[in-house]
Amino acid sequence: MSPRSKRQKHGITRRGVLAGMLAASTGAWAAGVEQAVPNSTGSAPPRLDAPAGACDCHHHIYDERFPVSSHWRQGFPPGATVADYRSLQRRLGTSRSVVVQPSTYGIDNRCLVDALGQLGAASRGVAVVDTEVKDAELRTLAEAGVRAIRVNFVSPQTWGTTTPEMLTTLAKRVRPLGWHVQILMTGDQIVTHESVIRSLPTRVVIDHLGRIPQPDGLKHPAFSAVRRMLDEGRTWVKVTEPYEDSKLGPPYADSSEVARAYVKAVPERALWGTDWPHPTQRGAKPDDALLLDLLADWAPDEKTRQRILVDNPTELFGF
Repeated sequence: MSPRSKRQKHGITRRGVLAGMLAASTGAWAAGVEQAVPNSTGSAPPRLDAPAGACDCHHHIYDERFPVSSHWRQGFPPGATVADYRSLQRRLGTSRSVVVQPSTYGIDNRCLVDALGQLGAASRGVAVVDTEVKDAELRTLAEAGVRAIRVNFVSPQTWGTTTPEMLTTLAKRVRPLGWHVQILMTGDQIVTHESVIRSLPTRVVIDHLGRIPQPDGLKHPAFSAVRRMLDEGRTWVKVTEPYEDSKLGPPYADSSEVARAYVKAVPERALWGTDWPHPTQRGAKPDDALLLDLLADWAPDEKTRQRILVDNPTELFGF
């Protein structure tokens, strides 16, 4: 059976929810291939084309060669090394990526730096540091390919509870490097800290759709808060992890409504990613091919998908 025939066969057997939209938006088969990947449901490639230079703007790497932070009690998913991630890239047809330091390793970014070294010029990094980080360490991280820090208000951190004061201090520390600050907050936290976020001296990336609670969705005040920040022009949003707050399951129609609204509002500052190996999902893992195919719904226009997958990451991360 030819590779195209195999793709057609698997395209029929996997979820058909998006088939109509995909048929209307593209006549080409995805550049990906059938590939079983750890921490990802299914093996069929996406039905949606991944354009040349397509970037997965949010994934993690875990490697047992590097010790877990003493504050972390939950372990980490096996099968999440650089070699495993390359299998995911083959399946999806993506070629660039942004490695995000997981809370698992705290402020020890050695696993991140090692991953960037393996992935080379086609990858960039988002580090986690505390307010005591030395300028020399920041410069070393920049040389390794780091272009941002992540400030997490949701998961346990080495320092305990993250405060708005820490966020402001860290943003000031990385501003001279031209880095941005990636913020993970719940929707309610975004509402509480909106003024602090808007006052930061750097560009800001809002993680995971702003973690807008469902079923409130677009009616939740966090959505309006994120929209205000997006309208000011210095904020970007990651249309990632739609499964985390969805109450409906695949293809996440409730979270997709939020993603579509962001893409419509600021196609020039929306970023897509897998969040592989999906560390928050302790049971069945999401289908990463479906996560890419969702862009046919969120961004039906091929030029907009080009922006989200290629142009926007190129601008923000300097590919």
